[in-house]
Amino acid sequence: MHGMLRALVLVVALAGSACTTLPQGKREAAAHIAVAARSTELVCERADACATPSPLRELGEQAFAASAPDAPRHHALLLDYGQDALLARLDLIRGAQRTIDLQTYIFDEDDSGHLVLEELLAAARRGVQVRVLVDQLSALRTVETLSALAGAHTNFELRIYNPLLGRARISYPQYALAAACCWRRLNQRMHGKVLLVDGLVGITGGRNYQDDYFDWNASFNFRDRDVLIAGPAVLEMEENFIAFWHAPLSRPVEQLADVGRHLLRHGVPEVSFRDYARPTRVAAVSADASDGALIRQRLVDAAVEVGEIEFIADLPGKHRRDPEYAAAASTATPRLRELIESTERELLLQTPYLVLSKPAEQMFADMRARPEPPQVIVSTNSLAATDSFITYALSYKYKRRHLRDFGFHIYEYKPFPTDAPIDLELTGAVGISWNTDGSVNLDAPGNGVATTRDEALAARPPTAPPLTREYSALRYAGIGVNRRVPLQRAGVRIGLHAKSMVIDDRVGVVGTHNFDPRGDNLNTESAIVVHDPDFAAQLATSIRRDIAPENAWTIARRDRPVILPGVDYSMAKMSERLPVFDLWPTRYATSYEFVPGPDCPAPLPPDDPGFRQCYTPVGDFPEVSIGWRSLLTRIFTAFGAGLVPIL
Repeated sequence: MHGMLRALVLVVALAGSACTTLPQGKREAAAHIAVAARSTELVCERADACATPSPLRELGEQAFAASAPDAPRHHALLLDYGQDALLARLDLIRGAQRTIDLQTYIFDEDDSGHLVLEELLAAARRGVQVRVLVDQLSALRTVETLSALAGAHTNFELRIYNPLLGRARISYPQYALAAACCWRRLNQRMHGKVLLVDGLVGITGGRNYQDDYFDWNASFNFRDRDVLIAGPAVLEMEENFIAFWHAPLSRPVEQLADVGRHLLRHGVPEVSFRDYARPTRVAAVSADASDGALIRQRLVDAAVEVGEIEFIADLPGKHRRDPEYAAAASTATPRLRELIESTERELLLQTPYLVLSKPAEQMFADMRARPEPPQVIVSTNSLAATDSFITYALSYKYKRRHLRDFGFHIYEYKPFPTDAPIDLELTGAVGISWNTDGSVNLDAPGNGVATTRDEALAARPPTAPPLTREYSALRYAGIGVNRRVPLQRAGVRIGLHAKSMVIDDRVGVVGTHNFDPRGDNLNTESAIVVHDPDFAAQLATSIRRDIAPENAWTIARRDRPVILPGVDYSMAKMSERLPVFDLWPTRYATSYEFVPGPDCPAPLPPDDPGFRQCYTPVGDFPEVSIGWRSLLTRIFTAFGAGLVPIL
């Protein structure tokens, strides 16, 4: 039945495929409509484009003034809180005097997305040259919006990266067609994220432009991390952006078939981006961004002065057909592996999806085989916290390998961490109450938040739309893949999305790479590498906060069965290696909760002799009300190995 349905979908897609492209003449006519409609009016004639004073932009000026050709100086600022990340962006956009370049994977049409669009258009009207580059599969939601932006202002340009079928947006049948004809190209996505202002200051990291990344979602938010860099390294970031901007796969939005047809039929629409769902919250953050003293206190004063900074990034040539050309353009993964292999004592690795490629597995196995192997500490998502069910299922399959063969210490993020850098009051969740220790009381009765399992299931929001999916290749794979699992209680769920690492307390890395096969082979990725112990210590403190017992479960070997423990282990290991019939009922590892007491004053690593005295097992999937999904987990555990290349 499912095969017939897929065949029918493909037939429909093929039938409509003739209408997916515009003839050259109509494409030129549509582009002419957009260009002719663009306003040339400027609200400012000053050389600085009437920019407001920006304390963060000033960091860039200071860094360049202090730098010499052979001795660069930088300021580096970790952006852990979503609200700080949004404030930094608004401050820089308002302070831009010449150029703003924005590159991202997801750009949503919610409050944060609309606010940033309004700020970018306001900068363009002041006289700032604004360029926005968005990946096709996660570009803005409507053709109407894209058409409006195509003709908004002469200083504002929007391009779409890798537009399959020559369109800015694709429907499910068109997605099926693209999957059937061009599976590899469908999976080749631009995952880099940068905001660059005047060649002085840049931001990169895990955050996309969507409420979930700025603590503005009432049900689910990402615990993410960006880094702001001020100084000469921004010129390298700018050079990489320009390479993507002029790449053959980057197309002006007005040249794409669906936007072009809309322009030909309706002209450039008048679209306002001020239809905010929560205008009071938007007004508050907008006011904060105008408060220079606040920006200095919360952001500028927290920046670290550093010297050498690397910006490592893939080039768009990674998506070329020529294997040698593509390999030469794939620079992020090799450099990240060099950094990991340089670890002598300890590697702190944080990734939302613990799925390793074969070369990465071999690298960690080789590190484990050293006479004095370094300790690898991994911060990642639990099933209760993740936004990608299938990726967790595959990670679950290989826990024995991760723990025993590679020696990882794994900490899985809780869905309701009690000490996370999330501003819960900004999420919009109703009835939040607080415990005496300052943590959120997620179980308080009568506070307007569902507390029973039935209430939680009834209150659960519908499946998030495809735009939110980082794993674009699995976008239409079904609810078993895309819907977050139901939990035993309700509240504002938090999922880990940060991609960072610290090497021997001397090097800190913040970027877009999930340290997974997609980042290795399919996505284009980037990262900032800071060679400075003070910055590394600050980043390490941030990651260690995420793996603290109040925020994460410890993954460790479960107690061995009393009967035939060796047989159980051997059978489980053999079953794990089979790509299809991985159905052995017991697993090597499970989740543990720290239980403090007189004999357990502080958390212990899972290989400490006293670990079991201080930790209690809480099951493989704590907090999850999984029901029938347990069967689905087994299915993906059994068959998931074949999905490693696209995960």
